[in-house]
Amino acid sequence: MTRDTTLQGVILMIAFCVIAPLLDVGAKLAAENGVPVGQVTTARFVVQAALMLPVVLLMRLPMALDGKALGYTTLRAALLLVSTYAFVSGIQVMPIADALAIVFVEPFFLLILGRLIFGDQVGPRRIAACVVGFAGALLVIQPSLAAFGLVALWPLATAVLFALYMLVTRSISSWMHPVTMQFHTSWTGLLLWLPVMVLADGSGIPSLDPIWPEGWNWLWLFMVGFWAAVSHMCMTYALKFAPSATLAPLHYFEIVTAVILGYLIFDDFPNAMTWAGIAVIVSSGLYIIHRERLAARAKRAGPVTVLPEAL
Repeated sequence: MTRDTTLQGVILMIAFCVIAPLLDVGAKLAAENGVPVGQVTTARFVVQAALMLPVVLLMRLPMALDGKALGYTTLRAALLLVSTYAFVSGIQVMPIADALAIVFVEPFFLLILGRLIFGDQVGPRRIAACVVGFAGALLVIQPSLAAFGLVALWPLATAVLFALYMLVTRSISSWMHPVTMQFHTSWTGLLLWLPVMVLADGSGIPSLDPIWPEGWNWLWLFMVGFWAAVSHMCMTYALKFAPSATLAPLHYFEIVTAVILGYLIFDDFPNAMTWAGIAVIVSSGLYIIHRERLAARAKRAGPVTVLPEAL
């Protein structure tokens, strides 16, 4: 990996961290202006699928799916669908930075699920970091529960679902192009969700019963899908140009963007307890990334170095 391509990867990862919260802003603006959460979720998949189709065609990527690929893609889409719904449900009433801080416990769930599903080696130090990181999440959740009620738990559901989503992605990334994967995830997610929205039409369920958007709501809904597509393309190509171990710590920069946008647009600013929770979550996450690097280095070096079990 040359220095130049690594630098490109770093720049694209920072771009992802700046852009990704913009889709959260669009979702929060739409939800706060009366657009049902289910409809905001639909917009993400509609716009993203429409934007990704010409990219797949221009790149001349294979679009056929066999039974195995369709099954994995459908599962991946379902997990992304429900995690998106959960996150939008949370930020409808919560500050974006608070919700995102809770979602950042996802690496801890990913570590635990990787151990349970794939048999990944997870030593006591990384388990301790998971416990500490989850305690940090509780520092963010506790005042949110007091202020907003059980809706504050939606981002925690997002963290679990997104961890499962990442594990499915890990399973298929070796044999499916990431751009094709993103396109297929978009349209399969849309096919899964449209029947729900059709059945919910006229049901009176506030979070699902669709409305006809008016005024700026059209722009907010487009933003959700547009910035989702752009940000995830940035991440996809960042991982192509630079090692994931180099990029992973940069992901926490997204919290900074979320705080800035939340303050400028919604006049939300994290309180002292939330800042403490964010600090604990980020520190624990960075420690886990550090231990993952050591484990990977030990695996490459062979059995003469520190055993993975000790990590």
